[in-house]
Amino acid sequence: MALSGGGARGIAHLGVLKALAEFGLRPDIIAGSSAGGIVGGLYAAGYSPEEILDITRHANLFNIFDLKFYQGIFSMNAFEKIYLKHIPHNSFEQLNMPLYVTATDILKCETVYFSSGELAVALMATSCVPVAFQPVTYEGTEYLDGGILNNLPVEILEGKCEAIIGVHVNSIDKTVSHVHTKDMIDRSFHLVLSGSVKEKEDKCDLFIEPPSMSRFGMFDISDADEIFKAGYEYTMSLKDRIELFQKGLTETVETD
Repeated sequence: MALSGGGARGIAHLGVLKALAEFGLRPDIIAGSSAGGIVGGLYAAGYSPEEILDITRHANLFNIFDLKFYQGIFSMNAFEKIYLKHIPHNSFEQLNMPLYVTATDILKCETVYFSSGELAVALMATSCVPVAFQPVTYEGTEYLDGGILNNLPVEILEGKCEAIIGVHVNSIDKTVSHVHTKDMIDRSFHLVLSGSVKEKEDKCDLFIEPPSMSRFGMFDISDADEIFKAGYEYTMSLKDRIELFQKGLTETVETD
């Protein structure tokens, strides 16, 4: 599975994972950017979607407004404590499945994939929203949010698995009559990213994009239950598509 970024909208990934499990589908390998990387890390560590939802509620993983300023900008240090508390081994190698987490090397201007070593560093780097946070400094370079250059890391999964499910949680509601000032940057950012979504979709054997997710803000952790429900119910509504996907997957395995 490839899981996109999206701030608090990433909670929809949990609803998708729960629904897919009810169809008998569970990922063997995960790649994630930003919020998708966080969800992927906790899921690969063995937490269920419901348990991760509970963690996000109590730890405010997608809410910068409860953090303290450091030299005029937010620091990621508070998040490191959260990751170490819930994943004390802090190691990619001890996860239950392979995990790839993207980050943007802001000095070299390129996407970097973390897949080994310290997990907490990767989870901080992948979700380090520019301007809001200080860059994460690690091994001589500086990292920002993985979604800047690759918000749905499908490519890293190609050739590593039999089928790819992509989950994009940034569908834009085009029926609104007004965009609030506080949502303008968020909406503009995802409009820029939307150009590459079609290309990513074409690389997926099953593409899941819950509709009108832009009605939720990037930091609206208070809407966690509603966001989770939106991901779950939309995925459950794809019964025919998912069963067709499962049929194709079974035929591929039998052919192999």
